[in-house]
Amino acid sequence: MANDVSHAPVAPGALAASGRRVFEIEARGLDAVAARIDGAFSAACELILAARGRVVCTGMGKSGHIARKIAATLASTGTPAFYVHPGEAGHGDLGMITDADIVLALSYSGESEEVLTLLPVLKRQGNLLIAMTGRAHSTLAGEADVHLDVSVPAEACPLDLAPTSSTTASLAMGDALAVALLEARGFTADDFARSHPAGSLGRRLLLHISDVMHAGAEVPKVRETARLSEALVEMSRKRLGMTAVVDADDRLLGLFTDGDLRRTLDDDRADLRNTLISEVMTQSPKTIASDRLAVEAAQLMEAHKINALLVVDAERRVVGALNIHDLLRARVV
Repeated sequence: MANDVSHAPVAPGALAASGRRVFEIEARGLDAVAARIDGAFSAACELILAARGRVVCTGMGKSGHIARKIAATLASTGTPAFYVHPGEAGHGDLGMITDADIVLALSYSGESEEVLTLLPVLKRQGNLLIAMTGRAHSTLAGEADVHLDVSVPAEACPLDLAPTSSTTASLAMGDALAVALLEARGFTADDFARSHPAGSLGRRLLLHISDVMHAGAEVPKVRETARLSEALVEMSRKRLGMTAVVDADDRLLGLFTDGDLRRTLDDDRADLRNTLISEVMTQSPKTIASDRLAVEAAQLMEAHKINALLVVDAERRVVGALNIHDLLRARVV
C-alpha cells in the first residue's frame, strides 16, 4: 500500500504552466538534436540499407522502452527489426542475433553496463554497431561504427533525474531513421497495409469489393418484364434492400431500392400487381467494379447518399451486390 503524501493545494494555473514548460524544454531539446542530423545520420541509414540482416535494437531502462518502440516502428515501415533486452542477451538471447544483423544500441550515458557487456561478443561476431547516446565521448559512442548524438540541453524533470527530454529526443531520432529508410526503400501505403492486415488501414487498403460483395444466387435480380410485386418478392428473399433489373444477358438496365418503393407507394396511382418494374426503377444507377477497393464503395455511397451498390463487369453484367451493412461488418466504415 502506497504511503499517503500530503501536499499544499496547487493552483490549476500552476499545473498548466508546469505542463507547458515541459513542452518548451523538450521542444528546445528536439531542435538541438535536429540541428545535428548530418553525415553520421546518413551513414547510419546507409549501413542499414546495405545490411543483409535485421536491425537489433537494445537498451536498458527507459532507453530500453524507446529501443523497443523504435524496433516496432522500423519493422512496420519496411526495415526488419526486433528488440533484445541486454540483460537477457547475456543469458542466451544473443543467439537471436546473427552476423548479418546490425545492432542499434541506446544508452543516454553511453555507459550502461548491460549494453557494454555485449560489445565484445558482437564485435567478435562481426556485427556493425550504431550507438545512440547523449555523450559523444562515452564508451558506447567510442565503440560504435556510427554514433548518433541525441544530447539535449536539459531534462524537463526539474530534478534533472527522470529521463524526459532525452528519451523524447531518442524516440524522435528513431522515427527519423524509420522515415528516411522508408523513403529510401520506396515503401508505400500498400506495403504498410500488408504488415498491418488487422488494422483499420490494412482493411481499407487491402479489402476489395470482391471480398465483401454478395455474388451468385445471393444477388437480387429480376428481368425488365417483371412486375413490381415480383421485384418485391426478390428483394424480400435476398434481403439487401434492392434488386437489379437486367436483360436476358444479365446486363444492367436499372435498380429498384427500398427508397424507390417508398416513392412509388406515395403515388396514389401505384398498382403493385400490374406495374412493371421497368416503369419505376432507377435508370443508370451508380455501380462499381469487383476489383476496386471496398473503401471506394464506402466513399461512393457517402458522396451520393445511397446505401447500396451493384457490382458490374466490363460488359455491364451484374456480378454482385453490396450495401452499407456489408461494409460495416467488414469494418471498412
